[in-house]
Amino acid sequence: MFGSWKLGLSVLAVAVLVGGCSSSGGGDEDMADATGALTDLAPDVAIPDSVWRPKPGTTWQWQLSGVVDTSLDVAMYDIDLFEATQEVVNSLHADGRIVICYFSAGTHEDWRPDQSSFPAEIIGKGLPEWEGEKWLDVRAQSLRPILSARLDKAVALGCDGVEPDNVDAFDNDSGFDLTGADQLAFNRWLADEAHKRGLSVGLKNDLGQVLELLPWFDWALNEECVAYDDCASLRPFIDAGKAVFHTEYVDDQKTGETALSQVCSDPQRDGFSTLIKDWDLTAWRMACP
Repeated sequence: MFGSWKLGLSVLAVAVLVGGCSSSGGGDEDMADATGALTDLAPDVAIPDSVWRPKPGTTWQWQLSGVVDTSLDVAMYDIDLFEATQEVVNSLHADGRIVICYFSAGTHEDWRPDQSSFPAEIIGKGLPEWEGEKWLDVRAQSLRPILSARLDKAVALGCDGVEPDNVDAFDNDSGFDLTGADQLAFNRWLADEAHKRGLSVGLKNDLGQVLELLPWFDWALNEECVAYDDCASLRPFIDAGKAVFHTEYVDDQKTGETALSQVCSDPQRDGFSTLIKDWDLTAWRMACP
C-alpha cells in the first residue's frame, strides 16, 4: 500500500561522489576540501526569490497516511501529493503553514492514478520490501513529462514545494546500469523543473551526492541517519543555512520516549529538525526540542 518514503535499501556510502565517481574520505578535513572544490557549482535555472528556503531548526510534520491532522503548530507539513485534498491544503495555508507535497520520482507505484503513463521499458526491478513498487530508469526522456505533470499537479493543488522520493536508484539494484553521473543529471533536472514552477524542493537521502546537489536543493530530508551513523554527510546543508528535516523510525509507538531520548541527545544530528515516527507515517509524532 505505502512505502515509497522508506530509507534506501542499501546502506548509503558516506563517500562523496565527484564527477560520478566515489572517493573514500578522511573525515571532516576531506569534506572541507571537497566543499571547496565544488563551490563553483550552480544551477543554470535561477531560483526565484519567492521559493521557500527554510533555515535549520524549522518545525515540521510528516504525514503520508490517514486523515491529515492539521492542528499542529509547526511551520511546515509534508503530505502526499495524490492523497492530499484541496480542503486540507487550504486549511493548512489558512493557518500559515507551508505545504510540501510528497511523490516518488524514482519508482513506479502501481497504485497511483497515473501509473499507466509509464512505458514498460523504463520500469525495472521491484523493491523487495515494498509490493507494487519498482525502480525507474532515470535516464529515460519518456519519464520527464510524467514527472513534469506531477509537478504541475503540485502547483495546481497549491503546494509550496515538493519532496521527490527515491532519487538514489544508481545506488540500488534497479535493473538498470545507472551511474552517479546519471543520477546527478536527473536530480538536478528535477530541482530545476520544480524551481521553474516556483516550488521549493528537498533532497531526499542520496547522501553520497550531497555536495554536488547542494546548490540545487533548498533543504534536505533524511531517514535514519542516526541509526546508520551517517548524519555528517548532511552537515553541508546546515553549514549553508538550509534545513535538514530528519526522521528516525520506531516499530512500536510505545518505545517512542526511549527513542526520543536517545536520538535527541546524539550530537551528530545537531541543527536538524528531528522527528520520531512510525513506519506508516501516520499523524503520530514525537519531536526533538
